[in-house]
Amino acid sequence: MSIEGLDFSILGPAFIVGLLVLASHVPLGQEVLKRGIIFIDLAIAQIAGLGVIAAYRFGWEVHGWEVQLAALSSALIAAVALNSLEKHYPQFQEALIGATFVLAATASILILADNPHGGESLKDLLVGQILWITWEQVLPTALVTGLILLALFSCRQRLQHIGFYLIFALAITSSVQLIGVYLVFASLIIPALGSIGYNKPLLAAYLIGGSGYGLGLILSALLDLPSGAVIVWCIAIMALLSTFAKGIKRKIA
Repeated sequence: MSIEGLDFSILGPAFIVGLLVLASHVPLGQEVLKRGIIFIDLAIAQIAGLGVIAAYRFGWEVHGWEVQLAALSSALIAAVALNSLEKHYPQFQEALIGATFVLAATASILILADNPHGGESLKDLLVGQILWITWEQVLPTALVTGLILLALFSCRQRLQHIGFYLIFALAITSSVQLIGVYLVFASLIIPALGSIGYNKPLLAAYLIGGSGYGLGLILSALLDLPSGAVIVWCIAIMALLSTFAKGIKRKIA
């Protein structure tokens, strides 16, 4: 264990971007639970990642507009397709979403099969590289988050299936390249689960997610462990503690 890793210039932008991701993903995750489409985020995140990998395969710049366009286009196509599946095959929706995720994941493996750095690229897509986030990325992330929240809360009552899917695709695309597929899923679902039963579930979910990100970044720096994986576990632990606290409070009351 070493405190040398506690560098604010590294942990600061990672934490701020983590909070921005939570700002949009927590209400989206609560909506996902309400609609009963739990694995949609994994599927769309994986498909957005597939777009990124395909762009890499063509030799485009990692942070170039072509990669962003490929990721967003892939996610939007997936959103439209999943919305169509929901309309025509609602009884098989979760199974079809799961199959879509598997197909996208294995397509990524096939595209990277002859790439000597393919395993590392795939790991980065799944686990993410949150500690590589810089202060320059905070403002664009904040702008995208603001647009998503504006669309989500101003049109929440009028959002039909396709509208929700499109907003969801935009949010996932903006975050999966920053924090990875696993942390995107954790940010969406785990705080929403931990906040069930609270009088102010949105606030509770934000506290669970924010404390999980903060604790995870500190522990990963101290223990020199992959930040994305540690943050996922810390969010889960905070959600579990929140559930226990809620149960104890009910017994006392």
